[in-house]
Amino acid sequence: MSNDTLFPTELNRRLNEALEPYFAQHYRDKCYIGLIFQQGKRKMVQINVPAHDLPTLLQAKPSDNNDPDSGKNRPEVQGHVEEVKDYIIKRIKNNKPWILGTLTANIAPNRITITELARGICFVVIPRGVKLDITDGQHRKRAIHELIESPTGELIGDNDFPITLVLEENFNQCQTDFKDMAQTRSLDKSLLLSFGEFEGKVGIVKNLIKQVFIFKNKTERIKDTPTAKKKLLYTANYIVKLVSFSFTGKLDGDLEDINVEEASKALSICLNQFFSECAQTRDISRLQIDNLTVEQINKFKVNCILGRSVGLEVLGRLIHGTYEQDSNIFNSEQISQLAKLDWSTSSELWRGNIVKVNPNSKNAANPYRISATMGLVQMAIDSVKNQLE
Repeated sequence: MSNDTLFPTELNRRLNEALEPYFAQHYRDKCYIGLIFQQGKRKMVQINVPAHDLPTLLQAKPSDNNDPDSGKNRPEVQGHVEEVKDYIIKRIKNNKPWILGTLTANIAPNRITITELARGICFVVIPRGVKLDITDGQHRKRAIHELIESPTGELIGDNDFPITLVLEENFNQCQTDFKDMAQTRSLDKSLLLSFGEFEGKVGIVKNLIKQVFIFKNKTERIKDTPTAKKKLLYTANYIVKLVSFSFTGKLDGDLEDINVEEASKALSICLNQFFSECAQTRDISRLQIDNLTVEQINKFKVNCILGRSVGLEVLGRLIHGTYEQDSNIFNSEQISQLAKLDWSTSSELWRGNIVKVNPNSKNAANPYRISATMGLVQMAIDSVKNQLE
């Protein structure tokens, strides 16, 4: 065995021997190897904590009684903890990677012991009974806590979670820290979908944007609203609803186990047929983005319900009725029937359900008000079914 192979082993042995006295001296306390860094005129420490330590090490101090000054972090957003838990469990059960962001907490410097070793490496001792106050990440902490204490606790028991520990005793500064961290703008759903995985309905959406003519180069993948000036008709989150309804008949249909490539091919064939046969979409579907004008896009969005999110929802729910799951195809004859419907906003087919007409509208070119409530969408579906018998 070469010296190059022996050297790391010898180095690790010496490092273990150097650290062992520290662990032995503080064996009744929580001990971690940390990294010291300076930021914002203060010293901070990064530590990695085993999952089973988090429930007893971290505590949330949310504001309550309508008094923002009473806590160090915001009140919990109802349902968000369950979303985090569902995300972790779903990924683990499907044997897929997952990640949670770093938690941030603070502690007065005199309540813990930090021994600086070398080059920013340190030994952190947190005595029994001392808790770290969360300033960012209380939903993640609670999700981990509940998972650890659940019957499925072993799923995450062997994981570690990073904590950025701010050495700060000033309560007001802790609140300021939370405010500063909370100012990050939330991401638009289209951006999350565009940067999502290539599986399930998100993977199908990404393929459809490339394969369906009316979507190709005409879909907003960053923001939640398409911009006519950029010659964009749809957004990724419009299309994900269409995909979910088309295959499952539900908004939140689970397509995790579907073959993405086969499903994408089947639905893209279906949609290209529909949009090329439909009188209201035939022209705009064929046009390349360079040949489209802003006026054409604005006119399409006003005059055709398929230029709206609710229009794609209605289409998806109707397309689902043509889906033959065993053969993974959409019935082309029935798709032609749907394409022959009048999808214009002025059609009597949508009047009184998703389209309302305001006779006193100041904009004579657009007197329509579009509604997307569940009940009205169902009325629109029933109207189509009645017409097609």
